Amino acid sequence: DPPASASQILALSRHLCRPCHNREKARGLGKYICQKCHAIIDEQPLIFKNDPYHPDHFNCANCGKELTADARELKGELYCLPCHDKMGVPICGACRRPIEGRVVNAMGKQWHVEHFVCAKCEKPFLGHRHYERKGLAYCETHYNQLFGDVCFHCNRVIEGDVVSALNKAWCVNCFACSTCNTKLTLKNKFVEFDMKPVCKKCYEKFPLELKKRLKKLDIEKNNNQPRKTNLIQS
Repeated sequence: DPPASASQILALSRHLCRPCHNREKARGLGKYICQKCHAIIDEQPLIFKNDPYHPDHFNCANCGKELTADARELKGELYCLPCHDKMGVPICGACRRPIEGRVVNAMGKQWHVEHFVCAKCEKPFLGHRHYERKGLAYCETHYNQLFGDVCFHCNRVIEGDVVSALNKAWCVNCFACSTCNTKLTLKNKFVEFDMKPVCKKCYEKFPLELKKRLKKLDIEKNNNQPRKTNLIQS
């Protein structure tokens, strides 16, 4: 008699039901087991609620068409790709999956909050400012490290002269009073308010209590570091 094969020896050593036999076989082949029919999935599986299935076990919840592995899940239902696209559900620019919660609109695309990240450090922006270059987004730290100064106002690379004020960089034409938009230079007197410059004329219109508070903050800041900007004196 011919020698027994490894699978025959395994069958002789253990009695397995059909689902368990399929699981053993699938594990050896590196394949998925369908959670509905318990057979091996030879092609690409349809992942539904984190479990693998043969796609043809399901039909589109809208048109009834038999589904493929490209089906999309939305609110517990499965849809074919055309029906899903017609529903206007945003697709993440990173993972290409539907976005059911909060959407980030940036760079002409839509993103899951956790998938819109810096191209260098891969940390999510989580609502913080980002800087674009050649179709990629960067955090301020890595953008400056890689490409130079970015204007705080217009969010673009500064190509000409740089105005350095309030610990930020500005285009010459963007450095202006945040209240009346009057253009400023470092020769003008201005005060920092909400991290932006305010001219003398607008500052004088501030309530007295607010001016006192701003002056106190300015004194405290100047006690801790060298003075770098011209602040209004009362």
